Amino acid sequence: MDFIKKIFRGDRVIWFIFLLLCLISIVEVYSASSTLTYRTEYWKPISRHFLFLLGGLGFVLLFHSIPPKFFSIIGVLLVVAWGLLIVTRFFGRTINGGSRWLEIAGVSFQPSEIAKLCLIVLTAFLLSKRDEANDKKIFTQILLITGITCGVIFIDNASTAVLLFGIIFLMMFVGRISLKRMGWLTLCGIGFAALLYGTITFLPYEKLKFLPRSDTWVDRIEEFKEDVNVHDPNFVITKGNYQVVHANIAISNGGARIFGTFPGHSIERDFLPQAFSDFIYAIILEETGLLGGFMVLLLYVILFIRAGVIANRCEKLFPKYMVMGFAFIIVTQALANMAVAVGVIPVTGQPLPVISKGGTSILVTCIYFGIILSVSRYENPKGIKREEEIEEELIEAKKHAIIVNEEES
Repeated sequence: MDFIKKIFRGDRVIWFIFLLLCLISIVEVYSASSTLTYRTEYWKPISRHFLFLLGGLGFVLLFHSIPPKFFSIIGVLLVVAWGLLIVTRFFGRTINGGSRWLEIAGVSFQPSEIAKLCLIVLTAFLLSKRDEANDKKIFTQILLITGITCGVIFIDNASTAVLLFGIIFLMMFVGRISLKRMGWLTLCGIGFAALLYGTITFLPYEKLKFLPRSDTWVDRIEEFKEDVNVHDPNFVITKGNYQVVHANIAISNGGARIFGTFPGHSIERDFLPQAFSDFIYAIILEETGLLGGFMVLLLYVILFIRAGVIANRCEKLFPKYMVMGFAFIIVTQALANMAVAVGVIPVTGQPLPVISKGGTSILVTCIYFGIILSVSRYENPKGIKREEEIEEELIEAKKHAIIVNEEES
């Protein structure tokens, strides 16, 4: 028991949430990967996914043992991430019209995930240096590095770019950037979104070759506007609404029940594209019902609340902002995935953190967890001693008690 405590240090609530999400991931990815097993060996998809989770656990253990002050070096690597993003744009593997994957020495990964990690760390570092005198300077620096990062990502992955920009916006708000500047940034963001939508809607696709996925963006927005009523006798499943319709069917199969159809009994896993990734929450609702869907949502909510508690206890600003940035991106991405599955927002392609099948996204998300645990472990909470100090005092107290008992006897 002492050996386990020495390995799994840091906030126990965060550890519990992480391990439970891994367990849910193994069960649901195994259940939802039936379409993959048709094309390959039966155990290959889940065994590969299990190895990624195991590697992710290794990252959590590694990063949670490093003091937070050393993580600022990650922010410097943003320049490397920019280079990888540019290389991916021209030489990456194209899937669904977007170049998101880069292969080096036989290993494929998503540079955008690395860029997200580096940008959040660098933003936290810059915010930790902010005061009233240099507020404008810090705001300009953050806006510049965020604009470059999100701009390169946006070309092939608009949803990730928008989500990342929103996370940095929230971090600046928490970091007390001037409300006047935040207000102007909000108006500029709304204006840019309106201009972009008008451009890709009214200009022919041939004139938007620099935005190769512009037609996909418009199609998804238009499809979202359509009323999907599978009970209408005249309703027709098309290529455009195929994902949304089968997600709705999956939810209606189990989401209307308390316990669902139980794991392993999903029907729509054989029809729903990306059932093991982008639409895994629909499969969770089908197999575990309202109870399972609510529990998964609750785990992410508790994670956010607990991260807020950890950040509030930090005496230093850099780890405080870093924890909040990682909590924002994990929870926001989870909410986006769930919202797509239940039809609240258009299809975005965002995986469910830790739970969805993946490689780079799982490993980078595990780094988020590792750094959050590192902050909870090393940063001295206000009025509370660190875990290591408490354990040392307990050991000394036990030794003292043994000596006193021996002397009395």
